[in-house]
Amino acid sequence: MPTAPLDDDTTPPYPVGLRLAGRRVVVLGGGVVAQRRLPALLNAGADVVVISPGTTPAVQAMADAGELRWEQRGYQAGDLAEAWYVMIATSDPQTNAEAAAEAELRRIFCARSDDASAATAWTPASGRAEGAVVAVLSGDPRRSVALRDAIVSGVRDGALLAAHHRGRTAGVALVGGGPGDPELITVKGRRLLAEADVVVADRLAPRELLDELPPHVEVIDASKIPYGRYMAQEAINNALIEHARAGKFVVRLKGGDPYVFGRGMEELIACAEAGVPVTVVPGISSSISVPAAAGIPVTHRGVTHEFTVISGHVAPEDPRSLVNWDAAAKMRGTLVLLMAVERIGAISAALVAGGRAPETPVAVIQEGTTAAQRVVRATLATVAETVEAEGIRPPSIVVIGDVVALAG
Repeated sequence: MPTAPLDDDTTPPYPVGLRLAGRRVVVLGGGVVAQRRLPALLNAGADVVVISPGTTPAVQAMADAGELRWEQRGYQAGDLAEAWYVMIATSDPQTNAEAAAEAELRRIFCARSDDASAATAWTPASGRAEGAVVAVLSGDPRRSVALRDAIVSGVRDGALLAAHHRGRTAGVALVGGGPGDPELITVKGRRLLAEADVVVADRLAPRELLDELPPHVEVIDASKIPYGRYMAQEAINNALIEHARAGKFVVRLKGGDPYVFGRGMEELIACAEAGVPVTVVPGISSSISVPAAAGIPVTHRGVTHEFTVISGHVAPEDPRSLVNWDAAAKMRGTLVLLMAVERIGAISAALVAGGRAPETPVAVIQEGTTAAQRVVRATLATVAETVEAEGIRPPSIVVIGDVVALAG
């Protein structure tokens, strides 16, 4: 039977779903393209190795969190040994060609961001709806995205609709992306994200949603990595204003809710003073959704009549602290602490000193609502050493109170 030549890029691809759990995947390059593709690989359980001299802050955060391994150097021959799949996304055409040649020699399927015609695998435009993954391959990224959007919208709306036609005017939308699970963003938030020309995204925003963006959308990484690289708030404000003034529709994608320790009002004020119209889309706050994902209700009849959400980014003894920790200690209800895991020792000591019982149950939930969610339980007396021993790191939510004991 006649076959097409190996370099014939007119031959249609064979669609297949790769089961990569526990299997080595090599990603060459640590820029925005890799940042968009990595979440799907991590969700698939792949053993991901990123090889790149540098990365975006978001990719670095994935490495710091232990989600992947980052080898801080350029590509070398032999790097693809034992790999099941390779994604090439560097800015050096020669490096890309050499790595693709090694993949061909080793018979490893390889996707290339710079030259799809030279790749042996294409990354589809993918989306998620009603528990299904929709993946579209057409050879034209824009057409694939349009078809993907139409199918996903049709599934969500109950009917297959025509591809979405953008009609947004210039301005800014402050969109709460929810606690991490991409399915927990609001319908309005997802719709506005699909209409964006520019997306300014935090590290805590649902990463998988960036992978669904059309290739022409500009993604600005506003990751604020604790004690690492960050984009100053003033620079974020300026980016929103400048792109909106250039006639673009800008989505500021945040984790949780824009107004719950999210600096959303600061950004709204900056845009309003610059004459830029702003739409605010509330999001599901991690303060209630993450405990729920861990089986912990923040309120329960007969147990507590209130819950209090507190930012723990400043230690109790710090003169900048605006929290009355003595008053918080005397409350009988649930305390939910955000940005507190790195100061939990000082905070728990302050609560005990203020009168809260040392045996009060505590839960610490890391990466809540995501595939990497972890939950550890302790008491006020033991939570600091438990966090240290378990290697808990941000982003984490701390829940203090008798409701913690309700979660079996």
